[in-house]
Amino acid sequence: MSDNINYNADELEAPAWLDEQFLWDALVKHFKEPSLIVTDSEISPASARGDHYASVMFRVHVEYSIQKRKFSKSLIIKTMPEAEGHKKEFLADSKIFQTEIAMFTQVLPKFRAILREAGEEIKFCATCVYHTLHPKQVMIFEDLLPQGYYVIRNRFANTDELRSVLGKLAKWQAVSFKLLKDQPEIFDELQFDLTTIPNFLEQDFMKDALPNFIDMISQEENLKEYRKYFEPMRENLLLRWQDVIREYRENRQANAYYVLCHGDFHIRNMMFNKDSDCMLLDFQLSYIGSIANDLHYAKYMLLSPNDRKDSCDALLYYYFDTFVRTLSKIGYQGEMPRLTEFRKQIFDRRYSDIMLFTIFLPGAYSMRRGDDPGKLLQDKSLLKQLYQDKDYKQELEYLLPRMLHLGYFDLQKEK
Repeated sequence: MSDNINYNADELEAPAWLDEQFLWDALVKHFKEPSLIVTDSEISPASARGDHYASVMFRVHVEYSIQKRKFSKSLIIKTMPEAEGHKKEFLADSKIFQTEIAMFTQVLPKFRAILREAGEEIKFCATCVYHTLHPKQVMIFEDLLPQGYYVIRNRFANTDELRSVLGKLAKWQAVSFKLLKDQPEIFDELQFDLTTIPNFLEQDFMKDALPNFIDMISQEENLKEYRKYFEPMRENLLLRWQDVIREYRENRQANAYYVLCHGDFHIRNMMFNKDSDCMLLDFQLSYIGSIANDLHYAKYMLLSPNDRKDSCDALLYYYFDTFVRTLSKIGYQGEMPRLTEFRKQIFDRRYSDIMLFTIFLPGAYSMRRGDDPGKLLQDKSLLKQLYQDKDYKQELEYLLPRMLHLGYFDLQKEK
């Protein structure tokens, strides 16, 4: 494989263990055909630089035969980082593969079966061909690219694509809402999330973000009046956000709408085809949480600035309407969620919203520029520069007044 700045550095060369013997073992287990013979394979990087961080991914074109019949298949191989450095250290003790394997082998097949029984054939993700936690943490998927799916990189998602992915999320989360009441044990293995990655909140990109944000708005004539609202959050924003994420496990509320959250619902974690159908990717951070959580995340990591300004309310309504309709279709017997309560629960968890637009939104602007996330996460000066993005500052001129008018900044009055 040739060196190429368009790919993640740790995906330019496959590890030695990823050889034809490994592929043979995986395919034999998948097809249950001991006679299978791997005749050729070609490995390349599976994604563009900046598409992801919490794993290493390769695309493998493999040719094989079964009982003298020849076949070929394109596969995506996902594994943990092995190169020494921040990425390996950061993720070493995480449970991301444990979570994703549970999603593919237990949770998502259950969801699909429930929807099929209700008369709706839906596929959420690529087919998992192989998985193991020992001796390496590895998952293998069928490649969606030859099936006509693509990742959106050089533009924002259009309205049809947004409705497609939010509709699919709503159907998934409606099924989880019902199962949490009927069979909560299905989700027993999903006890981890972004905040449970060891030392996550102590990373520079997290703990320095709000100070960098406050420094930036203090220098901007049109923004500096908002500094007084963020100063009281210096000590508690990350902890309050953590409380929101862990709410179901640690501080469950009686009337809250809890669902299975994707956990990393951004535009690079989904693929679309020409008909705007979508497939979801990367379930390594999935967990049970408030219905608000993925929607707050999507607001900044999926929607365009124009959508955040002009279409957010309509898209939230589309999500909620699909959610309620799906509950009816699958035979949910409890009290139906109400739109007013849904909107209230989103508002009540606004610490998550504030954290996302002060910490993650600058990263989203950087991701669209194609910056290397590995360098950003390890360079404090580069992290500080994120807040000088002119488009980000321009958007804050809309976001901050709107949040003030909606009552977002009453937070410092709360205990």
